Amino acid sequence: MSQNSKGSFGSNFGFLMAAVGSAIGLGNIWGFPYKMGANGGFAFLLIYIILAIFIGYPLMLGEISLGRKTGKAAIEAYREADSRFTINGVFETIVPFLLLCFYCVLGGVVIKYVIANLGDLIGASWGVNGVAADAFFGGFITHPSASIVFTLIFIALTSLVVLGGVSGGIEKFCKVGMPALFIMLIVVVIKCCTLPGAEKGLAFMFKPDFSVFAGTGWFKVFAVAGSQMFFSLSLASGCLIAYGSYLDKKENLEKNAILIPVFDTIAALLAGMAVIPAVFAEGIEPSAGPGLLFVSLQTVFESMGKVGPIFGLIFYILVFVAAFSSSIGMMEGGISAVMDARIKKGKGANRPRVTLIITITSILGALLVAADQLGSNTGMWKPFGLGSWLDVFDLGAEGILMPLGGLLMAIVLGWTRRGFIDDEVSLASPYRTKGFVNVCYRYIAPVFMIFILFVQLSSFFFSGTAWYQALMG
Repeated sequence: MSQNSKGSFGSNFGFLMAAVGSAIGLGNIWGFPYKMGANGGFAFLLIYIILAIFIGYPLMLGEISLGRKTGKAAIEAYREADSRFTINGVFETIVPFLLLCFYCVLGGVVIKYVIANLGDLIGASWGVNGVAADAFFGGFITHPSASIVFTLIFIALTSLVVLGGVSGGIEKFCKVGMPALFIMLIVVVIKCCTLPGAEKGLAFMFKPDFSVFAGTGWFKVFAVAGSQMFFSLSLASGCLIAYGSYLDKKENLEKNAILIPVFDTIAALLAGMAVIPAVFAEGIEPSAGPGLLFVSLQTVFESMGKVGPIFGLIFYILVFVAAFSSSIGMMEGGISAVMDARIKKGKGANRPRVTLIITITSILGALLVAADQLGSNTGMWKPFGLGSWLDVFDLGAEGILMPLGGLLMAIVLGWTRRGFIDDEVSLASPYRTKGFVNVCYRYIAPVFMIFILFVQLSSFFFSGTAWYQALMG
């Protein structure tokens, strides 16, 4: 009843594209390439893939299965699985609220760059027009009024798609957007990998360098790869449980839980092959964060001459699709949980009303991040001694609640309700990976999630201490 009143996916392909869309985001475009190159290239990739197999796949399968078995979003799904862990559903529902507060601001910046490159292409006055890439980026984010306008546009577009429902909005966009994203990525990869000097960037990414494992170096590589894998797959963010609750019972859960990480990793590698060779071709040192995406890459496109705006436009459109599909998943994770609460009280799901509530909440948080100018507003107060409001929301979501959510899910499925999802996974096909998954839930995932939680908290609060720097090499 609740599943039908909230909506459902019309096809497995639609579900798969929506789930892949929630996983592929801004972190894939700039985070993965830089982290891979800075942490041993192939050595980092190898650790990443191992962790995706032993941690990513079991947790992905668990979240989708919980959603489909219960027909509920995170809060009610955990209440049904083990009422003692309902709090974990609350954690997973809070996560998308926190993520949207800064993600929509960055999404607004992406829209600005799409428009700017279109302006350069047609010779309009609202293009970059020869302004230095760092000055253009700084000039935009340090004017909160402009940043707020584009943030509101991004939030409004996200709300509009979610308002259309599961099949009429989310599925419809992702079935077109995700294939288009991969096509655009391949086009940009071909161009950037054929630039003079691009081979240095490819070597930076893919040349095996196991010397990074020396001393405590393995700890750093393992920590960075683990963090990237966990957050890249949108685990413990409420989205996958919600999407799972909309999935038809005849679909193969094991296959979907494998394909989502595979597509996500392919997208991350393609993004790396688009970004890193390009910045190396221009002699630019790659750096993590928005600077790589909005300064270094814009510099590269400007250096291409007349074709630069064409590839710049294609690139930032694909970045928009990646950011947009992730924001849709985040918003739906929260909306689905609120609709569950309404249904439980005997009220209708009322998607329009719930969407409006979530939209207003997202706007309030995003205004703080935009006004803070991504941390550039030194006169603005920030709590917990952190450098920006973006860091505040990021700490709450990615630093604490997401790894904690993964830990508690492993405890539920591996210990307190062992075997809870077995019958659900077995509905469409034999549960071939059951033994492997159970071992991961009971022994591997808990240790890993404690480790990630420790690293995340340490990176926010103790990154300047001698012991942390020694530990991280």
